[in-house]
Order: sequence, then C-alpha cells, then structure tokens
Amino acid sequence: MLAASLINPMIPILKLTDTVGTALDWMDEFRTRQLVVADSGIYRGIVSEDILFDIADTTQPIARIIIQHEDVFATEDNHPYELLRLVNEFALDVIPVVHENKSITGCILVRDLIEKFVSELGIQEKGAVIVLKIAERDYSLSEISRLIESNGTKVLSSYYSSSETLHPADQSLLTLKLNRTNITPVIATLERFGYDIEEAHANDPIESVDQERLDMLLRYLAT
Repeated sequence: MLAASLINPMIPILKLTDTVGTALDWMDEFRTRQLVVADSGIYRGIVSEDILFDIADTTQPIARIIIQHEDVFATEDNHPYELLRLVNEFALDVIPVVHENKSITGCILVRDLIEKFVSELGIQEKGAVIVLKIAERDYSLSEISRLIESNGTKVLSSYYSSSETLHPADQSLLTLKLNRTNITPVIATLERFGYDIEEAHANDPIESVDQERLDMLLRYLAT
C-alpha cells in the first residue's frame, strides 16, 4: 500500500484563479478543512478553512490569500508510515501527492488514510489486544510471536512505543492485536517467560481500545 493507491480522484485541486467562495464550497461538500492548490499542474501548497473564514470578500482569488505548506507533500511511492508522519507533524487534513518535479498527482484525504491503515492493522478483525511492558534490551518480536503462536494464536498486527518517547528506565510498550479473544493461555505463557502484561483487552468489540493505540501511534511516529 503506497501513496499512489490512496489518492482520492474525487477531491478537487484548487487553481490560483479559483475564488475563496469556491474553496469553501468544496471544503463543505467534501467534508475537509483543507484543499490542495496547484498552478498549471505544479503543486503550490495548501489552503486552510481557518484562513478562508477570515476573508470577508469571498470573490477574491486564491492567489491573493495565504497558501501554506508549499514544501510539504508526499511522493507516489511513500509508505503510509511516512504519510502519517506528515499528518502528525503538520496537522493535515489532506496530503498532496506529487511527481519528482512537483507536478501534482492528486491528494489523499487523511480520513481515507486512517481507515485504510486501521484495516491493515487488523483492527476490524475479532480478537484481543495485549500490551507488554518490556525493556528495550529484551525486545524480540520473533521470540514473542513464537510464544504466542505456541498457543495456537496469531499476531495480526503490532506496534512498538519506544522508551525515549513514552517511558523512563528503559521501559517500552509493545501492543499486539491477536486473532482470538480467549487469551488466558497466551498470557500465562508470556508471564512464565518473564514478560510483564501492562494491559489485556479481550472483550468484544474492542475498537475503542485500538483507536486509543492508533492515536498514540500518530503522536509518536514522527519522533
């Protein structure tokens, strides 16, 4: 899954000659607070709803207002992790996608990116979530996966929050989404091998737990 596959062809690209009123109408229609601006097919930046609302004369062309993030964009081969870094760092609602010469390819709605990323994480699958507190020196995903799989359970997705951003004293968090809700044997095995279970969520549904962890992921991907 690369940036090119996430482009939404329905989202309009503003021209410098388009008016503030047109931009606001399109933002309302497509439920986004930002739109991408291009000039003769070349990426120029992003306009924001917050700025447009302060302009009394909505017949003004986009060329006369503040256009932000002229150097913020993705390329077609960027991975979703890089896209999420941009979202987190620049508070984007849309992500411009360009060729090497900055010619605009299209844009990605951040809500589409999150929806696709969540599906890739296996969050929509029924199963438990466990969070391990682990010292960085002891971290081995292959070993942990082997222990989990020895109980007939598979790891659907995982993500790791380093101690540098979250926890002192060399303590990090490893969040695992599993394909089963009955995880008592898994927890017993992990604890027998010295792993500290910080959290375990086996109730159905568990989407709220995963969303909390996804929010954490967004905050720390850029670090």
